[in-house]
Amino acid sequence: MVRILVALGGNALQRAGGGGTWEETVRQMRSTAPGLAAIVADGHELVLTHGNGPQIGALLRQNEVSQREVPPRPMDVLGAETEGQIGYVIQQELTSALLKAKVPRIVLPIVTRIVVSRRDPAFRKPVKPVGRYFREVEARVLRKQHGWQMEFDGARGGWRRVVPSPKPVEWLEREIVRRMLDAGWGSRCIPIVAGGGGIPVLDRGRGVYEGVEAVIDKDLTAALVGADLGADTLAIVTDVPAVAVGFHKPWERWLADVGPKELRQYRQQGEFGAGSMAPKIDACLQFLAEGGRRVLITDIPSLGRALRSEAGTRVVRA
Repeated sequence: MVRILVALGGNALQRAGGGGTWEETVRQMRSTAPGLAAIVADGHELVLTHGNGPQIGALLRQNEVSQREVPPRPMDVLGAETEGQIGYVIQQELTSALLKAKVPRIVLPIVTRIVVSRRDPAFRKPVKPVGRYFREVEARVLRKQHGWQMEFDGARGGWRRVVPSPKPVEWLEREIVRRMLDAGWGSRCIPIVAGGGGIPVLDRGRGVYEGVEAVIDKDLTAALVGADLGADTLAIVTDVPAVAVGFHKPWERWLADVGPKELRQYRQQGEFGAGSMAPKIDACLQFLAEGGRRVLITDIPSLGRALRSEAGTRVVRA
């Protein structure tokens, strides 16, 4: 039995260009779930993590709209909310798909805290954009009232809030999840952990942790979690069927089987976008360096074939 960590991207929960309704989220997850159930039906242990970009963006907007009547919640609390709501819809739809596949399991969402370092340089230079775009006059007010750091996006013609994106150091629920799986519960349950990169917290000492306004890259967290759980395979699910070099250029080439050394060279040559594929490549290299055997980068329709080495980009530790 192989332990596989699948890191679901936003496309597993919200269709690109869609309206972001809850009904749409349910439909999208309903179409995703059978592919995940098939992994279990093939005899593998499954652990899940997921993104939360669209969902936390919606909660930030709700904060803005309702703040005159309801006090706004900080970003760490919103992160916890998305872990709950996304974990719930995955739980609902995957449980049903598993029953149809005749491999029933307990699908177990776990609110997960990720420790970050207060010395992380990300806190000195926030770069992660969150929430909607603002006009210049709105950006000035938000800077003054809330102390937000704002950056101008010339391509979109608007201002956007930026927050720190520190690296994940450890996850506090690691021991109980690892013990559960190693005790054989991987054949009875599917944990959902570290959604949206996990809730960022600072260690204040003596078992005291404090939430912080930040966003952790979900793929880097997935690499950390996969390595800690002794996963054989990390499958990063995104909205393209594989990784490409020369993306959207005349010499575009899709990568199938590729080694870590070659992939690192492409990364150093600037082949991958900072806000799109680069974090996934970094997570891939980190997972392999920490003992993982294989990374797959693909989309939901190709996931099953990628696991059989028939699709996607496949990176195997040398």
